[in-house]
Formats: sequence, structure tokens, C-alpha cells
Amino acid sequence: MRKVKILTIILLIILVTMVAFFGVYFKVQNRMENKVEGYSYAMDLDGARVIRLKADETTETIVKDADGNEVADGSSLTDEEITEKGYTKEETPVNNSEDLTVENYEKAKKIIETRLQNANVSNYVVKLDSTTGDIIIEITEDSQTDAIVSMLDSEGTFEILDTETNEVLLNNDDIESVSAVYGTSQTSTGTSVYLDIEFTKEGTEKLSQVSNEYKAVENTNTTSENTTTDNTVADNTTGNTTTSEDSTETTEKTITMRIDGEEIMTQSFDEPIENGRMQLSIGQATTDQETFQENISQASTIATVLDSGNMPIQYAIDENQFIYSDITENEIQVGMYVILAIALIALIVMVIRYKMLGLFGAISYIGLVSVFLLVIRYANVVLSMEGILGIVIIMILNYIFVNKFLSKLKGKNKELDKTTVQIANNETYKEFFIKIVPICITVITFCFINFIPISSFGMTMFWGIALIAGYNVVITNNLLKLKAK
Repeated sequence: MRKVKILTIILLIILVTMVAFFGVYFKVQNRMENKVEGYSYAMDLDGARVIRLKADETTETIVKDADGNEVADGSSLTDEEITEKGYTKEETPVNNSEDLTVENYEKAKKIIETRLQNANVSNYVVKLDSTTGDIIIEITEDSQTDAIVSMLDSEGTFEILDTETNEVLLNNDDIESVSAVYGTSQTSTGTSVYLDIEFTKEGTEKLSQVSNEYKAVENTNTTSENTTTDNTVADNTTGNTTTSEDSTETTEKTITMRIDGEEIMTQSFDEPIENGRMQLSIGQATTDQETFQENISQASTIATVLDSGNMPIQYAIDENQFIYSDITENEIQVGMYVILAIALIALIVMVIRYKMLGLFGAISYIGLVSVFLLVIRYANVVLSMEGILGIVIIMILNYIFVNKFLSKLKGKNKELDKTTVQIANNETYKEFFIKIVPICITVITFCFINFIPISSFGMTMFWGIALIAGYNVVITNNLLKLKAK
């Protein structure tokens, strides 16, 4: 029975090792496909989408009246209409030369970094050329990359204006925060997505004033009508009758909301807004999951842009391309083979030194490495060069642990029993984990840092240390107990 248990554990380790290193293949549409999850690589190993933003050098056509004031709807006028009205056209640079300063370049860079952080992009690099103002962004390539790129050059201008006069009533300075929310109402048959805008203290006062002033008002008008009736009576008198009717009309001043110069809506307010929060509906209420995801994605993009602030300079995307890593996949494989070769040599030394106990320790060690490589994949750990370094360190730490465990059992083959193995196991755990407490604390801290090189190292180390603690007590300890009398 003891030999059967030993054989079962060894076969299980061999199976896990085969899965970890070679995969599990099934036939899919006349081809063999590996069903084991692949590794997730960071930009330094997998390549990155590189976007270059340049300060917009184009001009825009401005139509002005005879007094030199800008005409709001000038872009819709033809040349004949402009001449007829006495208007003039001017070509004005999108960015004033006075705005193209190092200070504004730095501010734009910080705003882009904030947008990337708010969009939960953890793996990115933002560089600034202070001379030209060019901003270069490197981000990982995934399903969200195009949506992220689309918001990088957005100006992020928020305005609430008087529809008639175009007077700016509220702008970015009045916003405290913006977020995307969703929910259902009793009158709705689906889920609605909203842009939730919270205003500052000063903005709340302005919003209260604006929502009172631009509130729809119902007016009741009374109209009178005289009716002359011929009455055939004895004295031939004529009867006059007066009738009156009440009619209700709604008069309203409206506001227009614009984001990046694009009109979002024109409306008046049903009720004054006193709490400093405004919710704007994005799309229609829907029960379709795909439509809902589109609405929430659109709302999240707008919220990310507005919440990061207004760009001091208008940028345009000059380059947008994927650049492969300098480290090829073959080089990664060669590096892994070298590491595995060194580990194999170390295991041979272990077998030579501890004989049969060393063989059991080596088998257990291989099992841990295999489980570790699978855990990294299914825990969605993003591997960078620092993450690979973490894998190597875990392999070294586990070798030290197993070697320390076996050293306590060396020379006790004849009187080796389960109690001796358990005592050695307890002593090894106590000595090993007390020494690496500072490492454990540092690793946990690294896991929460939103910077891929550090978080990759932290996550690989975290899962590795957790496996050393759990795997060895379940597999190594029990395997050596089965070897004992």
C-alpha cells in the first residue's frame, strides 16, 4: 500500500510536469490546439503599441462679424452668405504660439498619465520631448488598446452654455469628479448607463443658479371671444355672449452641453439641482448585453477624459504602430532552457548527496516548479524580465528549503520514521520562513504597486512563496513520510 501511494504521487507529478511544459492538445478544425493557458508577457518581452502625440499645427476657419466677434454658426455659412452678411473669414492656428510652453507640455503629460491610470492601464510608459512637445506613449496590446488610444489626444473640454448667446455657464473648473454608472428604473425595461458628474462647492452653487434660471416654466393665458346672436323675440333685441378659454404654454430657456466642442444635448431643467450632481444618460436603456457594453465603454471613456482635466494644448496622433520587443521568443526559450539545465544539475547534486531521500526531494522539487508555472498562467500574472527573475528566485528558495529539510534527515536512514520526518519538517518551516519574513512583506507591498515591472516581480514571488509553504507540507513532507518506516 505504501508503494502504491508513492507511485501515485510520482505519477501525478509526472502528469503535472507534462502539462506544464508540453501542454494538452485537442483537435480543433483539423488542427491541434493547446488548451493550456499561455503566459501573459509585459511590453519588454512582448512588444507594445507606440503612440506619438504632436501639438496640432493645423488651422481652423473662424467667421467674424463686422465688430470682430466670432459667429457661433459660422462654419455652416457659405462664402456667398458670409459676404452678404458682411462677415469675414480668418485662418487661426488651433494652438496659440503662447501656449506652446514647457510648462504646458509637462501638464499635458501628467493629464495623459492620469487618464491611463483612471483607465486601469498598469503597463505603460509616457515620455516627453520638452523641446518639441512630442509625447510618446507605450502601452500593451490587447482588446482595450484602441479605446485607450482614442482618448489620448482628446482635449477634454466640458462646457455648459446658454443656447442663444453661447455664454459659458459651467466648465471644467467646476467639476470635482466624473464617473460612469448604470442602473434600472421602475419605468425602464432595461439597464441605463449614465455619466455621473459631481461639481465642486463653487460649481454646485453655479449649477443651482443655472438650473433655477433655465427651468421650464408653464404660463397660463386667458383668451376672450365675443359672440353675437340674433334672438327672434317680440321686441327684436339682439343678444351678445362673451366666452373665455384658458391655454397653457411652456416657455423655456435652454442650455447646451458640449464635450470637446461636440454638442451632447440641449435642454432645460425640470427641477433645480441643489446637490451638485448631474447624471447624463448615455444611449438608451437596453437589455442587450453587447449594446450595454458599448454604452458603458463610451461613458467610461468620457468619464476618464473629463476626470483627468482639460488639456492645455490640443494634440494630434502623429504615429500609432505596434513595435515588437528586442527580446525574441527564441531568446526567452534559450534563457529558460539554461535555467532548467542549471536546476537539473543542482538536483543531480542533491541526489548524489542524499541518495534515495535526495531522489524523492528532487521529484517533489520538479512538481513544485511545474505547479508554479501553471499557477502563474492561470492567475494572469503579467511576466516581465523582473517577473522571470522572480521565478528564478523562487526556484532557488525552494531548493534551499528542500535541501535544508533533507539535511535534517541525513544519516537517519536506518531509524527514519514518520515522527522524525514531521519534526524535521516543522523545524525547517520555522527556520526558513522566519528568515524570509522581510521578503514576504516586501513582496506583498510590490503586488499593490500599479507598475508592471514591480508588480510582475511581486506577483510571481507571492505565488511562489505561497506554493513553497503549501506544496511542501502536502507533497514533500508526505512523500518523505511514505519513504520512512
